[in-house]
Amino acid sequence: MTVRGVDVVDGLALLILRIGLIWFIFLWAIHKIIAPVQYQNLARYFDGVDISLLQVHGLGAVQILICVLALLGIFRHFSYGALALMHLFTVTRRWEGIFDPFSVNDNGFPVNRNQVIDLAVLGAFIALILLIHRDHFSLSAWFRSKGMSSRWV
Repeated sequence: MTVRGVDVVDGLALLILRIGLIWFIFLWAIHKIIAPVQYQNLARYFDGVDISLLQVHGLGAVQILICVLALLGIFRHFSYGALALMHLFTVTRRWEGIFDPFSVNDNGFPVNRNQVIDLAVLGAFIALILLIHRDHFSLSAWFRSKGMSSRWV
């Protein structure tokens, strides 16, 4: 369905995809604020580094800011790309589980399914970026439709 030259279905589909992906990252960012010790432990376990509570809170705050930019749909190449890179970093930290998706523990619980889910989310981020020109329900698209500065696009 097209309204005034805008494919409403594509725009709506990308809006739903964008909100879902932002929510996914936003939850992790908020957890950095409310449970920073957990992320200190993860950094120590996965990366062998000690980070301060201030660093964890700062990282969470930056991620929340990027989520807000993406939700509003401004600086889309930067904000969508930054969210994708954040998630790519997570994927690279748990890469080995992707190659063993059917591994189960002694209780029969699938231990690597989150890594497989991570790949699907990464694919969704890539699709969002590739279809950015059809992301009609964003402030950037609104600014562009009003002939305003292209820096918002």
